[in-house]
Amino acid sequence: MGIKIIGTSHIARQSVKEVQEAILDFQPDIVAVELDLPRYNALVSGKKGKLSFKDIKYIGIKGFLFVLVGEYVERKLGEEVGVKAGADMLSAIRTAKKMNLQVALIDQPLPITLHRFSKKLSWKEKWNFIVDIAKGIFLGKKQMREMGLENLDLSKVPADEVIKKTMEFAKKRYPNFYGVLVDERNAYMAKQLKMIMLQNPGKRVLAIVGAGHEEGILKLISGFPEQPL
Repeated sequence: MGIKIIGTSHIARQSVKEVQEAILDFQPDIVAVELDLPRYNALVSGKKGKLSFKDIKYIGIKGFLFVLVGEYVERKLGEEVGVKAGADMLSAIRTAKKMNLQVALIDQPLPITLHRFSKKLSWKEKWNFIVDIAKGIFLGKKQMREMGLENLDLSKVPADEVIKKTMEFAKKRYPNFYGVLVDERNAYMAKQLKMIMLQNPGKRVLAIVGAGHEEGILKLISGFPEQPL
């Protein structure tokens, strides 16, 4: 029995290859991915789901705008490196299916995350977003240097040091944003993984998550006595 977690970049060609290699090397019985059911279906079918008025009413206008901005940024960055957003997860799913492995969806449902995002985002964080977007437009290179990201290669998974620095910046400047999108989802995914391990004793689990979630989830599940890492 064992569990392994690997952190990926959703638009990095390197991650697509690493996911395939990890499945072949680790030989898991279950491949867990950072997706909920609607995002899984959209990714596998290639058809992006559309938010209805009912959805927008629940997730809030801030959550709705976050989806629009997030999709736009991921699409543009993906075009820059020639990889569609979510290629890492799709690679994991396809490789698992070819090997007749079970695929488990471990991420918190997106509407819940967006609803929490709309409720928790502060006015200060909104202002910081506006300031940082303006800096990115007019002082992009300088801002990247200040964060130590001037040599960032989007085709590869960022180094641990870069991930740590980026996460610390986000946590300090956007504490509520970070709490909802990182901490709360880490807790949810860790709980799902623990449940999978309990329900499948003796089986090997490989979890594929965004690089920014890897360390947090590992810390949460490392104290789980019945299923040592």
